[in-house]
Amino acid sequence: MKDLKYLLAFIPMLAVYLGIYLGGYWTFSGVIIAFVFIPLIEQVSTGSTQNFLSEEESNLLSIRFFDILLYLNVPLLYGLIIYYFWTISLGQSATYELVGMTLSVGIICSTCGINVAHELGHRDNKFEQFLSKVLLLPEFYMHFFIEHNLGHHKNVATSEDPASSRYGENIYAFFWRSVSQGYLSAWAIEGKLLKKKQQAFWGWHNRVLQFQIIQLIYLAIIGLVFGWQILPYAITIGIIGFLLLEAVNYIEHYGLERKQLPSGKYEPVQPHHSWNSNHPLGRIILYELTRHSDHHFKSNRKYQILRHFDESPNLPNGYPAAILTALIPPLWFSSMNPRVKNFAMTMDHLD
Repeated sequence: MKDLKYLLAFIPMLAVYLGIYLGGYWTFSGVIIAFVFIPLIEQVSTGSTQNFLSEEESNLLSIRFFDILLYLNVPLLYGLIIYYFWTISLGQSATYELVGMTLSVGIICSTCGINVAHELGHRDNKFEQFLSKVLLLPEFYMHFFIEHNLGHHKNVATSEDPASSRYGENIYAFFWRSVSQGYLSAWAIEGKLLKKKQQAFWGWHNRVLQFQIIQLIYLAIIGLVFGWQILPYAITIGIIGFLLLEAVNYIEHYGLERKQLPSGKYEPVQPHHSWNSNHPLGRIILYELTRHSDHHFKSNRKYQILRHFDESPNLPNGYPAAILTALIPPLWFSSMNPRVKNFAMTMDHLD
């Protein structure tokens, strides 16, 4: 029965459905849940550091329920987006309702879209990889499937990774660098792969090029079905979705660095190269994304068996509160810079 706790991950999405239906200030339901209710609850809740035994892990991996939960996000997310477009196309919403709906749907595009796509994108199953790309489409971040798996996980916590935030770098500078360089990185990675296969760069074999065409077709379908005036809203929820992803990238690796070895290579990725958060509600809502250290240590581990490591650094707050803090750079630096320095000194002492 305790596994049913992951059903709570659908509450924010269902709240946004209800908010659009009720209208008025209910349209801000996604914002309130994500950045008011969850942070407040996590302030008074303590996280567990308990890990499963090997036998328990094997049992959890055999339960199909955990995979089905991820798959359900596809129809639910697209249903929400269609409902949102249809509501706007009626032309009956006040300006503040449009703002509330757009922010709320954008948040869901990140949590139930990109976040779930991230989990599925690490699977070996072609069907699950396909669902990952489908979930990345509304955020115009399909290139993430390539850059994250083949770029970020290789270069995390080094200067070569666009998605690893530097010590002293504010989140707004990081947004520009990570978004732009991550996109270019995907093209470069795909180019190298095509060269190895002796295939032309400019051709249908280029997946990044495929993704751009698919995303344009997505926008064209929206315009034809709901009206071209809906396109700015479609683009906006996508931008909100991927900026929230980048905000998560920012807090997950801020100031942490892998040492460069005399050979020029970097030390292997270890659990202490990512910030963790054991706050229980965030763990459930984000399918254990907050146990990020283990994800980078072994990226093929499914979310339900991710582990806690004592040597991993921990954020002072859950993810939503950490994002809000990061949006105010002086507050973020005053909170995190001493932690980064203290953790670096601890690691140097252990070495």
